Amino acid sequence: MHWSEFLGTGKTGAFVANSAIRVIRMVRKTALEALENSKRFEAPMPIEKIADLARPLLSIGNQYGEGWFLAGEMAELISSGVPNIVCIQPFACLPNHVVGKGVIKQLRKLYPASNVVAVDYDPGASEVNQLNRIKLMLSVAKKRLEENENS
Repeated sequence: MHWSEFLGTGKTGAFVANSAIRVIRMVRKTALEALENSKRFEAPMPIEKIADLARPLLSIGNQYGEGWFLAGEMAELISSGVPNIVCIQPFACLPNHVVGKGVIKQLRKLYPASNVVAVDYDPGASEVNQLNRIKLMLSVAKKRLEENENS
């Protein structure tokens, strides 16, 4: 049975999905409370807020692989004050290649301070190219940090 047959469509699918979210929240409740009370860590945003952040980037109807969630997580990081992101793409990962690379241009347009680089980690990828891409991202991050300190 395919997952879409289990979930169904319309109200039935929404009910099952929302029920699953409630169960996951119950399981994660203790960890989320600890993160909210922490001085060093932050609790993750609720999935609905992540979806809201992803909506300007792509359709929430994307359900292949990680679909819209990857784009939403990058937007969450940027809006939370983490503009420097290395989007690692392991073993020709379809969601990262389609969504990760596909939304970077739009992320940069929506969040001008963002500094996102996609790095492929698969057998055909050159280690030198990987390191150079990360070093370039870090040099941009350092330059922006210095500019902010001087202004």
